[in-house]
Amino acid sequence: MVTPVRASAEAAGRRAIWLSIAALAMVFMLPLAGLVLALFALVAGIRALPLLRQENKSRGTAVGSIVVSSVVLLFSLMATGMQLYLMDEYSAYTECMKGAGTVAAQGECFTAFKEATSQKLPPEVLRYLAP
Repeated sequence: MVTPVRASAEAAGRRAIWLSIAALAMVFMLPLAGLVLALFALVAGIRALPLLRQENKSRGTAVGSIVVSSVVLLFSLMATGMQLYLMDEYSAYTECMKGAGTVAAQGECFTAFKEATSQKLPPEVLRYLAP
């Protein structure tokens, strides 16, 4: 019979914090991938807590992982939701940028994107788009 190898509690805490840091980095590149990594980090952090408690070790890494991955999860959900909400406008912007051969044409594409999104988004959100 094969006995499963059990990782140390400290390794579980480190793994959870590294996953949450990776999720934080990934959310800026691919929000949906950051969402998945944040879920993995959250689960790893929650699973590391009892292991660390059993061995009377510091639970700071696991708690930090849970906090960071929860924030990343919230941010990636908002970013993914915004991408889905503005999917048509973003697709039109991408198509426009494919045909834009000059900087002026690229500026016109962005202006058209900003005008299209201004119809869907409140003015408070539009302030945070690039000028």
